[in-house]
Parts: sequence; C-alpha cells; structure tokens
Amino acid sequence: MASVPSGSVRRRWRLDPHRLVVLGVFTILALPLVVTLGYALAGHWGASLLPDSLTLKWFVELWATPRFQAAFVRSLLVAVGALALSLVLILPVAFLAQTRYPRLDSWMNGLILMPFAVPPVVSSVGLLQLYAGGPLPLVGTPWILIPTYFTIVLPFMYRAIANSLRAIDVVSLMDAARLLGAGPLQAFFLVVLPNIRVGVQIAIFLSFSFLVGEFVFANLLVGTRFETLQVYLNNMRGASGHFTSALVVTLFAFTLVLTWLGNRQSGQDLAKESAS
Repeated sequence: MASVPSGSVRRRWRLDPHRLVVLGVFTILALPLVVTLGYALAGHWGASLLPDSLTLKWFVELWATPRFQAAFVRSLLVAVGALALSLVLILPVAFLAQTRYPRLDSWMNGLILMPFAVPPVVSSVGLLQLYAGGPLPLVGTPWILIPTYFTIVLPFMYRAIANSLRAIDVVSLMDAARLLGAGPLQAFFLVVLPNIRVGVQIAIFLSFSFLVGEFVFANLLVGTRFETLQVYLNNMRGASGHFTSALVVTLFAFTLVLTWLGNRQSGQDLAKESAS
C-alpha cells in the first residue's frame, strides 16, 4: 500500500473546510472579548493600534468598589433563590409526568414554550400592572425577581430533568425499589435522584448562566432599588470605558468558570457511572 506524503496530509488539514468554518466562527466570537480584555488591561489606549501600557488597576478598582460587591452578592442570592424554587417545583412535576401522569408531560412541553413566545418586556409590563399595588406590592423588591426568574429557567430545567428521567427508565427503577421494600419517597431520594444527578447539575449551571446575564426583568421590575450585576453594568455605562470593560470581562470569566466546573463535575460523574 502506497504511503501518503506528509506534506499532502498537512495541506489537507489546512484546507479542511469544516475546520476553517469552526476557526472562523470561533474568531468572530472571541475577537470582541479579546478586544474588551485588552481595553480592560490598558492603562491608556489612544489612537494607536495597541495600548500604550498594561495595568490591573481597573480590576483592582472594580473589586474594591462596595457597590459592585453588593450587586454581585444580590445577583447570587436571586439566582440561588430562583434555582432552589425551580428544583422544588420542577422535580416533582417532571417525576410525576414520567411515572403517573403521561399527559402532564405534553402539557409541560407546551408550557415551556411560553417564555420564548412572550417577550420579557411584555411580561414585565404585565407584572408591573399585577404587583405594583394591591395585597402583594412586590415591584421594587427582590421577591418579584425570584418567581420571575423561575419562568426563565423553566424550559432548561424541565427539559434536562425530564430527559434524565426518561434515560434511566424511572418507572422500572421505581418498581424495582418497591420490590425491595422502599417507600415512594425513599425510592425517589435514594434511588432516582442519585441517578439523575448529572442532568440536574447541567440544568443548574445552564440556568445560572442565563440568570447572571438577565437584564430586562431586573431593570424594569426592580431597577436601582435592588441593583444586580447587569443593572449595575447599565448604570455604569457612563463611567470609564476601562472600568466597564473590566466589569464585562469579570462577568464573563465568572460565568465561564462556573460552566467549566459544571461540565467537569458532570464529566467526572459520567466517567464514574461508566466505570461502575
């Protein structure tokens, strides 16, 4: 069998259209972030192609700002509260839809499309009319953001959990647990929940990345009365461009690290399950 010259292999790799498309898309997506990072690290960037000097002053100033620290903590609290509410409500619904009430799954498949069909601005106007007064004046408080964010993460949370339950054949798993003497709650928490742990983790980290970047609901329903990270970024748009660039890079890095940790944990869990 004739051997292929190494030069032709390298030429084929370079001219592979699939790799060129992937490289082009990656370049388009990464270029704005690279420029933003460069501006955040620049001490001064005038009319030249490259910055005159590099410094970490803007990042140090950002993390030393009490207003940013407070907005960071508020965003974490609201996101964690919304995710906790989502798990408490969606886990039982997805479990019942896959075990006892199959028609509930078709209803949920239609319901999870509503957040995509109704724009956030329209939903915000309706929530303002509903909760601006009356017995539950929630507008301007963080309590309105938690159930509102629940509607954002509903599609991602329900679909990931439902797919995980369907993949493990939860009905057969529950029947086996009952044959061994486990009650319904015991079988759910000790048998079903550990088997869908990876799907739940993926749903949590994916939903968290959306909640950290949410701006419309937070700005219209609460605004500066409960300033989250995105609202803080909007309010600081008139400040130094270097400072706001450092803020954007920090938000991106925080979301990226959390996503990487979630993927790494999920990969380790899948590897352990495959080995066992």
